[in-house]
Amino acid sequence: MKRILITGASSGIGKHLTYLYLSMGWHVIACGRLLSKLQAAVPSAHPALTLCTFDINQRTEVITKLKQIEALDLVILNAGTCEYMDDPLPFDSELFKRVIETNVIGTGYCLEGVLGNVKQGGQLAIVSSSVTLLPLTRSEAYGASKAALDYLTRTLAIDLSPKNIAVSLIRPGFVDTALTQKNTFSMPGLISAEKACRYIMHGLEEQKLEISFPRKFFFTMKILALLPNTLWRRLAIKMIRGAE
Repeated sequence: MKRILITGASSGIGKHLTYLYLSMGWHVIACGRLLSKLQAAVPSAHPALTLCTFDINQRTEVITKLKQIEALDLVILNAGTCEYMDDPLPFDSELFKRVIETNVIGTGYCLEGVLGNVKQGGQLAIVSSSVTLLPLTRSEAYGASKAALDYLTRTLAIDLSPKNIAVSLIRPGFVDTALTQKNTFSMPGLISAEKACRYIMHGLEEQKLEISFPRKFFFTMKILALLPNTLWRRLAIKMIRGAE
């Protein structure tokens, strides 16, 4: 039986990936911060499911728990957070720190704990975001954290290749989850978590270096990213003023 570890399994993409991989006959190690939330989110009595709890911001706890989990065929590092800066004056360094520590440093803790337990021929996937294609309003912290994950994942794809570990960067658009349900702005191309997980699973089966979806939304973002920075800045400022 193949073994997969998924972080952020208490809700959203992680939760639905847990269900899908269980339905395909995998043994799933579902990770989250609170046992009660994990038990409420996933079929905790399933014989092929193991629950693993840790606070992603606590290095010793993360590494200790993850190093105990052996012989993994696939690891999906999905846990993360999103907070927006409503106004950069004054700059909220505490918010910035929270987002960077969870999304970037927390991912580093997970990598230290779990990478040594991925089998030769196994896979690692890290969930980033399509926000990294363009500088977007209020995304100073979230966008910076996801841009760091892009670079980290692409570098790992090079350095882990000689060790026969495939690495994939997952870049979703807007997905209907508890995090995005808090958003007060329009979310073009919004898709369900179930559909997002189908994109992810298909891309991982093909060992794609980058898994970006939904296609129409991502293509639009790529086209906008080709604009000169000065032109995109003018358009972005105009959109902000139009929304006021």
